[in-house]
Amino acid sequence: MSATDIIEKGTTMHVFVTGASGWIGSATVDELLAAGHRVTGLVRSDAAAASVQAKGAEVLRGDLDDLDALRRGAEAADGVVHLANKHDWAHPEETNAAERAAVETLGGALVGSDRPFVVASGVAGLTVDRPANEDDPNPFVGPQAMRGGSENRALDFVDQGVRTVIARFAPTVHGRGDHGFIALVTAAARRHGVAAMIGEGTNGWAAVHRTDAARLVRLGLENAPAGTRMHVTAEDAVPTRDIAQAIGDALGVPVTSVDAADAVDHFGFIGRFFGMPMAATSSATRALLDWQPTGPTLLEDIADGAYTTPRS
Repeated sequence: MSATDIIEKGTTMHVFVTGASGWIGSATVDELLAAGHRVTGLVRSDAAAASVQAKGAEVLRGDLDDLDALRRGAEAADGVVHLANKHDWAHPEETNAAERAAVETLGGALVGSDRPFVVASGVAGLTVDRPANEDDPNPFVGPQAMRGGSENRALDFVDQGVRTVIARFAPTVHGRGDHGFIALVTAAARRHGVAAMIGEGTNGWAAVHRTDAARLVRLGLENAPAGTRMHVTAEDAVPTRDIAQAIGDALGVPVTSVDAADAVDHFGFIGRFFGMPMAATSSATRALLDWQPTGPTLLEDIADGAYTTPRS
């Protein structure tokens, strides 16, 4: 079955989105609504509910620990996009447990339906000596693994009549308003008055603009065959030394190197990751879904003030 055989052109769906008010989720809601789909977003707060409703989507109150809400949202929808994650770096065991339970609940609600189930994952940890590709298996298996082994657990549902599609996101999904990894690296540069890399900064990070990521999530929901692993990466490997230089130029501060042993003291928890190789290609994803990123590059976003200029 080819990608274009899944959903006929013009067909619309009712899509349940977790993380609907988040950085990637809010852009995905916009993308889905613009394509004519009906969206229900999982939200935890009044502010998140107001934001999602203002876009024209419906809301379901709950969070990742509310498995009943997750089940009801999935059962009522034609497809599910699971983007929420606790991201509690101080208590990763709680984050992993919640992620696994959520994936098991959402997937279980879709068993036997052939409905799409797009699950967020990442490229971190796939390889160390070359850019990862879509054929690389995820090494994290079981409840105690990173993300609770949710990618592999979600793929288990393919044999149970669920059109699982994995969205492996780049470590930076960038753009103005991003509060993720690059924002934290920039914050460290402000605190210390220097923009830093770890070691020689030769390790590369994959990157993708937020709007390109949202578009690919939609394309995967609509058209990716069961078992597809999409790489949501527009740039294969941006050297971290180039990231540090771009931040230094944007802030007007010098660029320096810190030892790996001092990285957490300098950057905070992000120091555990900034020295890691997290490169990945998306050639197979682009060919399968006719996806061509059009947004600015990471370095262009940094140079344009996305991480250094307050939002107007």
